[in-house]
Amino acid sequence: MDLKDQLKNLFPDHEIPEETNETNENKLDIWMQDEPLHCVYEKRKGKPVTIIKGYNGADEDFKILAKELKTMLGVGGSFKKEQILIQGDYRDQIMKFLKDKGFKVKRVGG
Repeated sequence: MDLKDQLKNLFPDHEIPEETNETNENKLDIWMQDEPLHCVYEKRKGKPVTIIKGYNGADEDFKILAKELKTMLGVGGSFKKEQILIQGDYRDQIMKFLKDKGFKVKRVGG
């Protein structure tokens, strides 16, 4: 007897909701724009920083995108002044991730 059967015996009136195959990524609706995002590399106080700017959607959508990027890369970063700041030089990985999401990305600088 598995756990579902045991729970059914204990709570016969409880209905189990059906599971869906959709993931959380498909449920997130982020504003897609026509203009490309700018991916910039800078050094601030001697440390490398990757900056993503040029998003014209809602700030909340941009914050969600920032969190996804930081989680995917496993690095620190922040969202300030309508820019995503990622610690380190991750331009190639960030550009690939954004292109997979459906954004147009433009590499600015060297």
